[in-house]
Amino acid sequence: MARLILLGLFAVCLSGCTGTQSALDVHGASAIHLKHLMLLVIWVCALVWLAVMVVLASALLRKRRVAAEVNEGADNRATVIVSAAVGATALIIAGLTVASFYTTRLIDGDGDAAMTIAVKGEQWWWRVTYMRDGAPDFETANEIHIPVGRTVLLQLESADVVHSFWVPSLAGKQDLVPGRTNTLALRAETPGVYRGQCAEFCGIQHSHMAMSVIADDAVSFERWLADQRAESLQPAEPEATAGQAVFLGKPCAACHRVRGTSSAGTTGPDLTHVGSRDTIGAGLMERTRGSLAAWIADPQTIKPGNNMPMVPLTSDELRAVSAYMESLK
Repeated sequence: MARLILLGLFAVCLSGCTGTQSALDVHGASAIHLKHLMLLVIWVCALVWLAVMVVLASALLRKRRVAAEVNEGADNRATVIVSAAVGATALIIAGLTVASFYTTRLIDGDGDAAMTIAVKGEQWWWRVTYMRDGAPDFETANEIHIPVGRTVLLQLESADVVHSFWVPSLAGKQDLVPGRTNTLALRAETPGVYRGQCAEFCGIQHSHMAMSVIADDAVSFERWLADQRAESLQPAEPEATAGQAVFLGKPCAACHRVRGTSSAGTTGPDLTHVGSRDTIGAGLMERTRGSLAAWIADPQTIKPGNNMPMVPLTSDELRAVSAYMESLK
């Protein structure tokens, strides 16, 4: 029974080694280097622990000696053992320090960056601005598309409090500090969707401040890039057309921007292509027409404390606006 319990506990521990936010389930160059460093530290510490346990067991099993039997030779042996242990400790710490420094040098490289993306942390979402020739190209929110096999340089800033950008499968953590710009090189070796999270407590909705990094193949990424650069299309359906009129006539347009219309707000996320995103509310809900309607109707119930006020809408207006949001592909 005891063995079964130990095996069960071991299996539970191993379950944390994989999944959408595991630092050991790596798919990016930086994350691979960090994993190697973590495994090195774990194995070295395990060997040190094993050596200490062997020495401890040897001492416990040895017959006790009376004080009269303790001689000068025993004292000398103890001095040698302690000195060797201190020297080994110094060597291990120095070795791990050098390994950590070397890993940091490997993951800081950004000389071959294919593009630059500015990411600004806000309470509680991520403003993502793609740069082109050193100037802003277009803006999106909470989802970052990158090309597979290419290094992307992230410029990290904060609009309010300290946040921390962390996508465990691709790279290590990097803080976003108000008034300061930090950088992080991001690279995905395989296509996929990699979930990230703010890793620094930033307020009551900290746990609901997620992001997704979508690694696309070259063709898909260029197609996505072209779609995002384009302005929004005029709605084709009557209900969506009515929703556009409601959106532009209500306070929505004062906080949000939809390129191709008169709305030019910058307080909230850019909604030009919100209908093409997988989630809303910084990963809180899947993007469906129903979830869009629920968010618009009462954002404070879904995510208390966020900066979006509740805008009074009739049921017809709510259906129309949600149809318009859904049409913004």
